[in-house]
Amino acid sequence: MLVSGFDIFVIVLVLVVVVTIAMGIRTVPQGYAYTVERFGRYSRTLTPGLGLIVPYIDRIGKKVNVMEQVLDIPSQEAFTRDNAGVTIDAAAFYQILDPARASYEVSDMNQALLVLTMTNIRTVVGSMDLDQLLSHRDEINERLLRVMDAAASPWGAKVTRVEIKDILPPQDLAGAMARQMKAEREKRAAVLEAEGLRQAEILRAEGQKQSQILAAEGRREAAFRDAEARERQAEAEAKATGMVSEAITKGDLAAANFIVAEKYIDAIRALASAPNQKVVIVPIEAAGLAGTLGGIAELTKSVFGEGGAGLNKPARSVPTVTGGGERS
Repeated sequence: MLVSGFDIFVIVLVLVVVVTIAMGIRTVPQGYAYTVERFGRYSRTLTPGLGLIVPYIDRIGKKVNVMEQVLDIPSQEAFTRDNAGVTIDAAAFYQILDPARASYEVSDMNQALLVLTMTNIRTVVGSMDLDQLLSHRDEINERLLRVMDAAASPWGAKVTRVEIKDILPPQDLAGAMARQMKAEREKRAAVLEAEGLRQAEILRAEGQKQSQILAAEGRREAAFRDAEARERQAEAEAKATGMVSEAITKGDLAAANFIVAEKYIDAIRALASAPNQKVVIVPIEAAGLAGTLGGIAELTKSVFGEGGAGLNKPARSVPTVTGGGERS
């Protein structure tokens, strides 16, 4: 069977139509955006999904990644305000918000952001001292982010974060900083130890003070009690002396004999109870002690009446007196 020229024409036409339709259909993956150029000029942007363009007139220009991307900043040396050289590693995170401007306002977005970050790191480092640089990373990140975001905005990109990964001072400065940190820690430990000893001494002194105060208060209370006891004893003795004086005034000599006998017996008791006194010599005048005791009995009867007869019994034995002297 021979194929005529008309059949060939129809087949070619069908193939052209299929190819044309295929050229006009574009599928954009998620996280990307395609720019459409018409006769070489930007026309529109295709978002993720199914997109249609005009075949032979429109074409896909740039395939732009609109996901957040990380840009690794290579290590670089910079000098601080106090002329200390440091090596800095950093990383920048950015995202394309306007694919058209990112495609046609800058030729290479990654290279542009890389150079921008490196130059701004040198600027920020040069405006800070070494100690401030090592202890204020958040401030460095914030300053870099503010400058880079403002510079990348005309390119349709937004810098989301700038992170300083590491700051390495020279080896000699690192050793000096380590010695300084060690000395500072030793100083802090000595200060804390001295403060602890000071607090311990204060607490010990406070304890001794409270102990002395309590002891003084105890002695004061004891002295007060002793004085009160002596006062009551003196009152009792004064009352007894008054009673005896009144009896003597009335002509009762037995009261006088009572006082003399009491003092005499107390003296004999003191001599007998002395720890270094083993032998007691009683004078011959002690023979009159019996008469004195008889006077005491008579005085007792006069004071307490007949009911006090039972008091005539001697409370303790009286040493027997012989002529000249007696050992007891």
